[in-house]
Amino acid sequence: MKELIIMLVVMGVSIGGVIFSFLLARWVLKHDTGTPEMRAISDAIKEGAEAFLRRQYKTIIYISIPFAIALFVGYGIIRGHKSFDPVSSAIEFALWIALSFVAGAISSLIAGYVGMWASIRSNIRAAAAAARKSLPDALKIALRGGAVSGIMVVSMSLLGIGGLYILMELFSTAEPTKIPFLIVGYGFGA
Repeated sequence: MKELIIMLVVMGVSIGGVIFSFLLARWVLKHDTGTPEMRAISDAIKEGAEAFLRRQYKTIIYISIPFAIALFVGYGIIRGHKSFDPVSSAIEFALWIALSFVAGAISSLIAGYVGMWASIRSNIRAAAAAARKSLPDALKIALRGGAVSGIMVVSMSLLGIGGLYILMELFSTAEPTKIPFLIVGYGFGA
């Protein structure tokens, strides 16, 4: 029962962090985007950053899929089962490692996308605030825009690890103290 309460708190905090990130982003987006000249420069930066992000994500996906398969084959077939493994089957062990790797990669992609999206849009607003209002206003916008990324990374990490832990509690034969050995792929994927 105590473990369930802890997991509910972890999941609640991580979901709360995601919601808070979106609230911060919404706050940032309410601010002025500056002059048409500033927007033209910002739009060019946004276009370049989004093109980079699309290319980077394609590359990550192209690398992650074969790597997840390699992890599964390596742990499930080549390595085989060891007596000290947290589960009774090499295939189950490999499945959890590969699944946690994919979950880590997906969490990283989501956090990275949201962070870049918020950063692109907060830069112009911080510059406009510095030019039209005051440096403290610009700093507040810049810090809150950056906080979207930081909070999202931590929240997605907690959400991913907590979610995997719950899945393993429900569907794995591993003891709770051995679950960290099964989700080691999460960090590698992230």
